[in-house]
Amino acid sequence: MILNQPDWEARSPWSTHNDKQEVRINPPRSPVKGSIRVPGSKSLTNRALIIASLADGKSQLQGILKSDDSYWCIDSLTKLGVKVVIDGETAYVEGTGGGWPNNAGELYVGAAGTVARFLPGALAVGHGAWTLKGSKRMSERPLSPLLSALTSLGAQFDYQQSERCVPFTLQAKGLQGGEVHLPGSTSSQFISGLLLAAPYATEQITLHIDGEVVQRDYVQMTLDMMASFGVTPEISNDGQSIVIPTGHYQGQSYLLESDISTCCYFWATAALTSGCIRIEGVNAQNASQPDIEILDALELMGCSVLRGDSFVEVQGPSQLKGGFTMSMKKWSDQTLTIAAMAPFADGPITLKDAAHIRHHECDRIAAICKELSKLGIRVEEHHDGLTIYPGQPSTALLDSHDDHRMAMSLSLIGLRVPNIRIMDPGCVSKTCPDYFERLSALGVDITY
Repeated sequence: MILNQPDWEARSPWSTHNDKQEVRINPPRSPVKGSIRVPGSKSLTNRALIIASLADGKSQLQGILKSDDSYWCIDSLTKLGVKVVIDGETAYVEGTGGGWPNNAGELYVGAAGTVARFLPGALAVGHGAWTLKGSKRMSERPLSPLLSALTSLGAQFDYQQSERCVPFTLQAKGLQGGEVHLPGSTSSQFISGLLLAAPYATEQITLHIDGEVVQRDYVQMTLDMMASFGVTPEISNDGQSIVIPTGHYQGQSYLLESDISTCCYFWATAALTSGCIRIEGVNAQNASQPDIEILDALELMGCSVLRGDSFVEVQGPSQLKGGFTMSMKKWSDQTLTIAAMAPFADGPITLKDAAHIRHHECDRIAAICKELSKLGIRVEEHHDGLTIYPGQPSTALLDSHDDHRMAMSLSLIGLRVPNIRIMDPGCVSKTCPDYFERLSALGVDITY
């Protein structure tokens, strides 16, 4: 069996289990029950770090996620001369007012899509020359729409390998204002990357979004955080045009939401074991992260969900329900989670509107279809999703594809099937380095 080789260079000092070739998962002896807390959102952490670094004054960011992606963000900002102090899950950031203290250097973003898409605009508002590099997979992921937009606003890029991809050297002389267009269909991160930098342009920027926006909630997450730090863009009634006034962010004390994407795996654990998992510090009504929609899906699959003011509790049923089609457009990161649960439902489940996840850490649609097939599960691959049929998975060695969401989703199979083995457990450090320890603490049999 030929397995995908991990990109070890992209693992940070916050990564764990890089010395482990595989993890073995066996079902718990009884329904999983427990109350846990989950660290802050990866998406919110990196947005907050970029904004706080551009801001006037100091910021205190509470509840940051200490993972590979946030490590490489902090590492890059530190190399730019930003003073960042980490104390537990709090980051203290001294803002630069939009002028980077170091005007030249080499920055490495690992496999962090948010960093690769948020940093170029932030760099372009300054004056200097920076080389941006990333992992092998990051050099294959699309950046063209964002880099083209920044070029039209005055940034200059010299590409070392492929056009409009990392690695590149950015020659920055400040960001001009004016009107600029970005597509909405490829990645919301392009839009967020431009929005985060836009207040520091020489003149007001008007961003026109062409077509429907993939995961628009993440754009709103960016806009809301910008407003919290003192810059409030104006959005057209149809949401397709955004006017960003010139100005500076102001340093803040900011509390980050728990990472809902990580919460989903633990709620799924309850669903699959007829157990009960309460996650503290989550308010489903006020959550800005679109993955909170998994709660509606879990209810559709027969779970009981209790939404409190500061917690969400999921109780799993005796039998998961299937027989439905679901759009994953707004919360596509959980396509793999639902796909891993689907074999244990009482009817087929079709997941659609997720074509863009083919361009993440791996082609996630092709990858999950391949791994489910290894388990003996009947699965049909579509251009924008897949259909999974009920079945009893067999024991197998599964490939994580160097993708944290593949590894965490495939681990759910082991809650019901003995001796599920997953290669390269260390890849979960991209968002949750202690994921397997957390499962073990809840009674799941985890060995390396």
